[in-house]
Amino acid sequence: MNRREAIALEYGKSQAPVVVAQGSGDLADLIIEEARRQGVFIAQDPQLLALLGRIELNEEIPPECYAAVAVVLAWAYRLRGLMPEQR
Repeated sequence: MNRREAIALEYGKSQAPVVVAQGSGDLADLIIEEARRQGVFIAQDPQLLALLGRIELNEEIPPECYAAVAVVLAWAYRLRGLMPEQR
């Protein structure tokens, strides 16, 4: 059985996205539930999750994650009908 995992990023207050929540199991469920409640789009990318899982809470993502996270952010902006500069 796969263990549920979740990581939440915040972007806009720092130069790079910041890991603001991470957890597995019941905590992952709570993170996802709160994201949905807040209207946050949820992407499922196991490889990106594995990379971001190595980052400490409240730390910016490292440059090697920029491209992958940019793809997810662009997807979320498009779902909202926005362009990235309109964040």
